[in-house]
Parts: sequence; C-alpha cells; structure tokens
Amino acid sequence: MSAVELFPAIDLRGGSVVRLLHGDYSAETRYGDAPLAVAEGFAAEGARWIHVVDLDAARGDGPVNREVIGSIAERLGSAGVRVQTGGGVRSVDDAAQLSDLGVSRVVMGSAAVREPELVARASELVPVAVGLDHRGGRLATDGWTVESEVSVEDALRSFPTAEAFIITDISRDGALNGPDTDGLVHAVQSSGRRIIASGGVAGLDDIATLGGVSGLDGVIVGRALYEGRFTVSEAIDALERSA
Repeated sequence: MSAVELFPAIDLRGGSVVRLLHGDYSAETRYGDAPLAVAEGFAAEGARWIHVVDLDAARGDGPVNREVIGSIAERLGSAGVRVQTGGGVRSVDDAAQLSDLGVSRVVMGSAAVREPELVARASELVPVAVGLDHRGGRLATDGWTVESEVSVEDALRSFPTAEAFIITDISRDGALNGPDTDGLVHAVQSSGRRIIASGGVAGLDDIATLGGVSGLDGVIVGRALYEGRFTVSEAIDALERSA
C-alpha cells in the first residue's frame, strides 16, 4: 500500500492567503499576503502537490487570482511539484486557461454537478478532479448555498473521465473537528475511484487515521498547517508511517 499523498492548501482571496470557516466568506481568517512564498515553503518541506483555491472566482467575482496561480505553478513546476487548482472553474475555457498557466489538475465542482459533460470535454485538455462538497451525503453547490438532490455515491458513478474526486464534508471544513473517516472509507470501497479527503483534519492523529485508509489517494490540509498544529514534513512522515 503506497502512502496517501498530502495536498497542502492555499486558499486565495484578493491575492492573500485566507481560510474560511464552513465556506462562509464572512468568517475569514487571513494568513498573509505572500502565497508564492507559502507554496515554496510547503514544497521545501517535501510536498509534491499544492492545492490552490481561487475563492474570488468561486464566488463569481472573476479570476482575479490567476496571475498568482500562474506564478505558483511556474515556480514549483520547475522543481517537479504539481499544482491542483479549483474555484470558479465553470467552463472548458477556464480549464484550458489554467492548464496554459501550468496547472497539473483542475477541480470542477458546481459546474460539473450541473453539467457533467463539461468534465468529459475539459478532461481532453487537462486532468480533472470533481469536487464533491456535501452535507449529510447530499451535494451542495454554488458556494455551498444550494443543496442538491444528488448523492455523493451517485456522483462517484457519473464522471467516468474524472481523474480524481475531492470529497468535502462541509460541516467539517475549516472546523478542525476531525475528518469523516467512515464516509471516506465507504466512498473508496464502493466506488474504486481515486478519492482525496478534504475537511476537518486537526492533528497528526487525523493524518495517521487517513493514512491508514486503504485505497485513499490523498488528503487536503489547510487550517491545521497555518495554525501550527503540525508541519508539512511531519504530516508526510505520519502518512508514510501509517501506509
């Protein structure tokens, strides 16, 4: 069993590094104005992937962080570190532009749920991860403001060309209250797809638990890193030990 991949997260708003609680833009914590330096620090500690989210684009305010994303992808790409980017990727053209910036994988969420064919078309240009954000197993879209009738289980069968799926339990995102391990185990075992966990990781115990989930592909970690609960290198070590 290979080690679960660590995806340190950089959420961008107006060019700054921030984190939201439960996706609420009014519950924002700011962690600095140097996202490229943050990304380089994560890479220096051994991260092989960086997960970047454009919160402005996700809210419909336009791709104002594209230049920052491009600088991260260019700088880290030369060192063999890949960038996965989501937030407001609503069209094939959005995916193509991010690919041109050097992004290795784009994340499509709300647009994919509304129009699954978009994933098939975008996948011809760049690998696509489908973001499955949910409350109680039902997907939520449009910045988590609209609850869908689509279940996570159904969605995992709906995107044959997707390279991966990012599953986020909204109730846990940014809350440091532990991941939904049982739900993730079920998703991995029932689908056989590449699953990346997101939300709730509070400490190295959570990292070790996820590292022991057979078949899980990766784990995205944000707030716990910024609040100094552990470092990227410590998390990678924990994942390797639990594999």
